[in-house]
Amino acid sequence: MTTKQILVVDNEQYIQEVAKICLETVAGWEVETASSGQEGIIKAETRQPDVILLDVMMPKMDGITTFEKLQANPLTKAIPVILLTAKIQASDRRRYAQMGIISAIAKPFNPLELAAEIAVALGWNLEK
Repeated sequence: MTTKQILVVDNEQYIQEVAKICLETVAGWEVETASSGQEGIIKAETRQPDVILLDVMMPKMDGITTFEKLQANPLTKAIPVILLTAKIQASDRRRYAQMGIISAIAKPFNPLELAAEIAVALGWNLEK
């Protein structure tokens, strides 16, 4: 089985570092990070990750706009996206699901449970 490739797109360096350390340590996944929507799109095109964790609130290009650009791009359209967001209500979850977003994880998240939340959302086995 090949190692899962995760792309974390978040403008907060701390969130990138915590997610990277936890996903690599807990799940043994390879994690790439990006600090903006534009950087995330470029890395998604070139790296073709298994999933993208995408912050909603980012300067210049927010997560929803980034997601729409990923969906419009034939190279990135099939990559599942999970949102990381501080604002998550039932109405938001429904809207995200209608847009084609796989899931949304509330921030602040529990670093030790992040890999399990991703695995459940995607139907992955978490065994290393």
